[in-house]
Amino acid sequence: MSTGNPTGKVVFVGAGPGAADLITVRGARVIAQADVIIWASSLVHPDVVAGHKPGAELVDSASLPLEDLEPYYLRALDGQLVARVHTGDPSIYGATAEQRAVCERLGVAHETIPGVSAFSAAAARMDVEITLPQVAQSLVLTRLEGGRTPMPPKETVRGFAQHGTTMALYLSAARNRVLQEELLAGGYSPETPCIIGHQVTWPDEVMLRCELKDLSATMKERHLWKHTVVLVGPALAAATPEYRSHLYHPGFRHEYRAADPTAQQELRQKGAVND
Repeated sequence: MSTGNPTGKVVFVGAGPGAADLITVRGARVIAQADVIIWASSLVHPDVVAGHKPGAELVDSASLPLEDLEPYYLRALDGQLVARVHTGDPSIYGATAEQRAVCERLGVAHETIPGVSAFSAAAARMDVEITLPQVAQSLVLTRLEGGRTPMPPKETVRGFAQHGTTMALYLSAARNRVLQEELLAGGYSPETPCIIGHQVTWPDEVMLRCELKDLSATMKERHLWKHTVVLVGPALAAATPEYRSHLYHPGFRHEYRAADPTAQQELRQKGAVND
């Protein structure tokens, strides 16, 4: 956080995936107190900013370049609270680093409030765990390369797919056929479970399950080409998991609980005891 006028600042607020009651308490408080609220009507549900105070200025940034936002950020130097509201979590595809750089250049104080991202909201809506014991203990957040936004050369969907863990793919729906092909080429089986989340937690939400071999056809049938996150990986299977967490196993000890000797022997036989 930069320094500046101690009574004014720019706050980057994570709006969450859509539903107004999924914003954090801290984020909602900032919006309620803000003198200026900058939000993109194309990405943030209007209910998220509906709790503003009387007289607050609402600025729709959907058609504005970064340069046009500078005058609003400068108001923080006059002691005003400026809420810059971003869809999901500001740290994920939020272009907030360049905005913080502007604030630093202008001498404007700033801070960031996290938000619920679409990948976690989609997992919750479909009642799945994305890090399932002995199935997937990692999550890859990425986007399909080859579009209008350049990707680092070592970051490819095919390369990440070789890990076989859970992946969350943003900003890739418009090229869903290529997405499916690259996931398969990376090593996922055609039967790998997928979850498709469109406008997650919005009134027009669409949540779907399919196998990877049917991903593109499913998305094309529903005309899902934007505002869509795709989850893929074996942990997303709807079946009851084969393995349980060690953390809640009676044979697993930690600083708050001693291990049950009989249950601990069961874990030891599996080679998973923490002696």
